[in-house]
Amino acid sequence: MRPAELKRLTVAEASDRYVELVRAKTVTGALSPATAEVYARDVATFVRLAGAGRVLDDLDGADLDAVLLAFARKPDERRRADGEKPGRGARQSASSQARFRRSVSALFKHATLAGWVQVNPMTAATVTARERGGLRAERRALTREQAQGLIGAARRLGGGVAQVEAEDGSRRRDQQTGLRDALIVLLLSTMGPRVSELVRANVEDFYTNDGVRYWRIFGKGGKTRDVPVPRDVARVLEVYLAEGRAVPAGGEQEKALLLSWRGRRLARGDVQAVIDRVQRRVDPEQRRAVTPHGLRHTTATHLLADAVDMDAVRRVLGHSDLATLGRYRDELPGELEVAMRSHPLLRERPGG
Repeated sequence: MRPAELKRLTVAEASDRYVELVRAKTVTGALSPATAEVYARDVATFVRLAGAGRVLDDLDGADLDAVLLAFARKPDERRRADGEKPGRGARQSASSQARFRRSVSALFKHATLAGWVQVNPMTAATVTARERGGLRAERRALTREQAQGLIGAARRLGGGVAQVEAEDGSRRRDQQTGLRDALIVLLLSTMGPRVSELVRANVEDFYTNDGVRYWRIFGKGGKTRDVPVPRDVARVLEVYLAEGRAVPAGGEQEKALLLSWRGRRLARGDVQAVIDRVQRRVDPEQRRAVTPHGLRHTTATHLLADAVDMDAVRRVLGHSDLATLGRYRDELPGELEVAMRSHPLLRERPGG
């Protein structure tokens, strides 16, 4: 549930308030002083790795993945001798990595309840703690069959709902969101935007050049990127803009691409419910739960698996460098077998 009033605290401000609350629990005996100091130390490390001046609500699952993996690679200062440079043996232990993840998770659980974030980004983090090997990223991308099942459900919803809604004027506005839901799933599945980029999108951000629809995406750090919209998705977009978008009367909300049935800009926390609604239309054999961040992984994984140029995929996702892209490339079942069956050194030459 979205808090009534979001408090846009920086990472440092939120962490200071949280640590103060944790230490206060030692007075009542709810926490031991030693445990409270462990939490405080982990939160201080989180602030350094995440960036003290960043707004806490701007952090998403990818940011938390980066923080958790950075901690896993961080030398353990307590385990090295004085004056000795840390080596591979001085890395964080698996138990320390798991404890750090629990500390960060507890921070964001409180932040969600306190109204410091709209939605808990830990639900979109792909890095989990393993008993051996510490923190590792789980595969979040849908397989080709699962992704095609979800996209197929969205296509059917987007193609058939407009006529049904036009003929049935008795339906409540909260039941007339099929075109919007279809568009959300198609944009997330095929273009892989961050969920914050999706809900910030305005109608004017979509334009046509030489017959091709583009989305000007406003990303992190004030950076923009213009990404072509696939033709099938562009068709659903046109129908949605013409028939499925309930335009509010004036105000800032009039610009928003995605609106709630009350005519307000859609919140980040609403997007997961949209995906889940469309998923219920997917054949159970093709269905698998997925988050908006998981659909971002899906876009990257399948574009790269289809041999799309890495730099082109980087620009689609809005990454500043190729190294970041590597975190989004998930392993697909059977891809090694396919690669070896079509080995480039064993193919017959034409005419040879």
